[in-house]
Amino acid sequence: MLKRSRRVRTTRTPVRAAGEEELSRAHVDPERATPAYEGSAIIQASDLQTPEEARESERAISRRDEPGMVRLLVALNVGVILCALAYVLFQGPSNLAIGGASGLSIVLSSAIPGLPNDVALWIVNAILVTVGLIFVERKAVVWSVVASVALSAYVSLFQWLIPVSASITGDLWLDLCCTVLLVALGNAIAYNAGASTGGMEIVVMALARHTSLPVGHAVTVANGGIVCAGVALYGPHVGLYCVLGLLVQTVVVNGVLNDLKQHKICTVICRQPARVEEFLIRELSRTATITRGYGAYSGREVSVIMTVLTRAEATRLEKFLREIDPDAFVTYVNTSQITGHGFRWV
Repeated sequence: MLKRSRRVRTTRTPVRAAGEEELSRAHVDPERATPAYEGSAIIQASDLQTPEEARESERAISRRDEPGMVRLLVALNVGVILCALAYVLFQGPSNLAIGGASGLSIVLSSAIPGLPNDVALWIVNAILVTVGLIFVERKAVVWSVVASVALSAYVSLFQWLIPVSASITGDLWLDLCCTVLLVALGNAIAYNAGASTGGMEIVVMALARHTSLPVGHAVTVANGGIVCAGVALYGPHVGLYCVLGLLVQTVVVNGVLNDLKQHKICTVICRQPARVEEFLIRELSRTATITRGYGAYSGREVSVIMTVLTRAEATRLEKFLREIDPDAFVTYVNTSQITGHGFRWV
């Protein structure tokens, strides 16, 4: 008979190990109870969950699949504020028309003498919102419209609070780097939560909806025209910085977004696989795929556990494995593209 297992605890959440009676309900017969925790046996860990644990697990999965309104609004505001700061402090004073509504507003304010940058941005975003409401399905464009209005409002607020008429760094390259980093981080934060920072994204959606252009080509057409206007207005020196900024910004946005979305594919081989199954199901509200394998040297049968976790969850799993089996063999592979239940927004 299996003695009642002692409790195993992590530094964050207490782990309640199943006893013999619970193992029996999980389809592990008495003769196999000991191997279930010391060897290659597999248990149905969902049967070990209490009703409250099952409900909490479902809530955790739902939060991963559908981001809450609070998360959307916070991410949207953070993203837009970063873009607004980049526009007011670095992009506008240096005339860096590197695409987007902000780049178009810089071109417009230069083409019309006396037109302030923030007023030009309001005009551009008003036109883009009108285009979106006419040519794009309203449900699809709603967050872009909200972001466009918010960006214009934050730019006007910051220009009133921090009036800047010339480059604060005195270096065009520094202004370009600061602009690209802030805009890339702002866009990535908003996109990661399922929102956007608005602007030319509305034109991209309209082009993709009413023409045969792929989305990537639509982005190139929309931003390429703005950069070309920048080259014509500000000369080759500033114009080439605009071209470089557009290319670098695309790369940096993708890099930051991939980093924010990064998960780890964890493959575990250890002496107590059922403990790991139980920990994943009950403590992390995750599941795993279990396969049979054989050690090449020992010839013993082992259970190979494969699961996908966030970086924080992978750290908790690693700490747990150190407690139950310091000799556990674990591999980690980074990934930022996952689809499936519990990973809808990855």
